[in-house]
Amino acid sequence: MKAEYTAIIEEVPEGGYWAICPEIPGANGQGESIEEAKKSLKDAIQLILADRRDDILRGLPKDVIRDKVMIVA
Repeated sequence: MKAEYTAIIEEVPEGGYWAICPEIPGANGQGESIEEAKKSLKDAIQLILADRRDDILRGLPKDVIRDKVMIVA
């Protein structure tokens, strides 16, 4: 799956960077460099989305229709 999300990155006074994603509540990352913070954020986004998907799929009936939608902005 390919998707694009916003990464808001701030420098931390103590050193390093902190990143959040406004589209995915709770997704944040940190790192010594901007690239490390973005990688940490990407990992957090993937974990959150996988957990949400798995959580909802556990409760669905066997005969539910499962399909995909594509959003192009």
